[in-house]
Amino acid sequence: MRGIVLACGNAQSPLIAQRDDVVAVPARPGKDHVDHHLDADRLVVVGTDADLAAVALRLLRKEKLGSVALGYVPVADSSVAALWGLSTDPGRALDVALNGDVDPVPLVRDDVGGVLVGLGVLSPVRGVGYSDADNVLRGQASRIECTPDPDGGLGLRIRIVNKRLFGSKVRESRPRAFQLGCLPTTAVQDGHKHPRPVDKWTWYRHTEDLRLVRGL
Repeated sequence: MRGIVLACGNAQSPLIAQRDDVVAVPARPGKDHVDHHLDADRLVVVGTDADLAAVALRLLRKEKLGSVALGYVPVADSSVAALWGLSTDPGRALDVALNGDVDPVPLVRDDVGGVLVGLGVLSPVRGVGYSDADNVLRGQASRIECTPDPDGGLGLRIRIVNKRLFGSKVRESRPRAFQLGCLPTTAVQDGHKHPRPVDKWTWYRHTEDLRLVRGL
């Protein structure tokens, strides 16, 4: 089955308006709007990083990561595009998403049932954190950032940021998993704020990669 373009939320573009393979879905679409399209060889998400993560989660839940490629046309500032070198020009991005080659990239999961495809942030933080078995935080940090590791590696790139009067001090690690126990803090995943403060958080690499269309 050919590819399907998922226009998420208010995503609109003359480039997709007249196409017969476009399906309008809500922002951060769930199973009712995604699952019956999972027989396609390729899904193209036109939307935000949070929309892309929502579709990736459905691929994970339905065990379709190995068979469905995922293309992306960002409609806003995108950590995913910056991380993986995707075009932010709508025409170029759509062409690559529909016709480009697939490149497996790490898929990051969390311990509350979600996935991370771009940038995750915990802020502010006071607690204890581990990258795999290494203690990388004991005390406070302005923020903790997590992305999939663009160099592959074990899967995650963790940045612990402490703001200072002149600049910031950053400690970076590249583990397979990161665990944090802390005083209640705010979690933001791919631009979407978690509904409640959290006092623990885990990111870890899934056993199967995301088949992202990068056109390399």
